[in-house]
Amino acid sequence: MTYVDTSDISAPVFVTVLLFLIVLAPLFSLGILRFFQSKKKAGLMYMLSGLLVYVVFQTCMSIFF
Repeated sequence: MTYVDTSDISAPVFVTVLLFLIVLAPLFSLGILRFFQSKKKAGLMYMLSGLLVYVVFQTCMSIFF
């Protein structure tokens, strides 16, 4: 087993990824939970908002980094 070298990751990139993960992961989790609760409209809205956050994240990463 080898170690992963994280010395090439700058602090702004790390903080940006961390902030987007704090927003993105709960949206997808709540979407899946709502689907299991048979609340399809709410689940779809959570999934679509998670997808929107992902697109914003990709845009920010391509523009700033």
